[in-house]
Amino acid sequence: MNPKHAFLLHAIVMGAMSAAPALAQQYPVKPIRFVTGGGPDAMARILGPKFTAAWGQQVVVEERGGGGGMISAETVARASPDGYTLLLATGTHTINPNFFKLSYDMTRDFAPVTLLGTIPFVLSVHPAVPATTVDELLKLARAKPGELNYGSGGNGSPGHLIGEMFKSRTGVNIVHVPYKTVAQGVTALIGEQVQVNFVVGPSAVPQIRAGRIRPLAVTTAKRSASLPEVPTIAEAGLAGFDAPAWNGVLVPARTPRPVIAQLHAEIVKDLKLPDVLERITALGFEPVGSTPEEFGVFLKAELAKWAKVAKEIGAKAE
Repeated sequence: MNPKHAFLLHAIVMGAMSAAPALAQQYPVKPIRFVTGGGPDAMARILGPKFTAAWGQQVVVEERGGGGGMISAETVARASPDGYTLLLATGTHTINPNFFKLSYDMTRDFAPVTLLGTIPFVLSVHPAVPATTVDELLKLARAKPGELNYGSGGNGSPGHLIGEMFKSRTGVNIVHVPYKTVAQGVTALIGEQVQVNFVVGPSAVPQIRAGRIRPLAVTTAKRSASLPEVPTIAEAGLAGFDAPAWNGVLVPARTPRPVIAQLHAEIVKDLKLPDVLERITALGFEPVGSTPEEFGVFLKAELAKWAKVAKEIGAKAE
């Protein structure tokens, strides 16, 4: 090789090797958008000020509601892959591909940063229902096929899919009643318009404490710190049943790895702060702070799980 060409090649290689650390050292140098829209934005609003304190850059929580999280995901998928646009991802984002034709792909168009935390859904019944355990509910449902109704926040919502997953695993015939919002579904349970609902933890706990609904089990693999007396569905006899609500952070695909590493390190540090822990556990979150690789595995498992359930109920993307 010509010595001049060899020198130029060496310079290019060395420049590329030094670019990534330099990029991480410079990040961030402008405000960061934390886009939400697939559910409550509490996690973004709790963590945003911590990023600002650490980096001296404003973090703007940008609500892009509508479409069950599709608008927020599309916004981030189309953003520049520079670490200045984050998505507060939720379980809804891994369900949507089964019900809607999306302009983005959850695997191709995003890079995982971390799983922030999980929240249980609570299998709940109206107090008038003569069942205090999952087994008693199953016996009642089998004795009265098609007579028990379960509410949800709408077709394709997490509560709907978890209900169908429960039906598939148990073989019981309970009828889905979709409402326009999660709150309406919970109100219907309190008013006994439906007998059963898989209520997300933060919505369930106050109603349980007030005696308006009765918890039978949580949908997570482990018991919830906010409801330690309530068993898991797996403990109740459905081995391997694990269907949490969750929050995580995604960035556009091709975001530089050093930037992802810096975001990950800051988030994991913040999740351990006493004031952050106090606030998120009060909301029912079990903090996680997984690695990007672990979160990627989690996302693929969630996509596969809900694709299986959607296929079982004959759902088609429209």
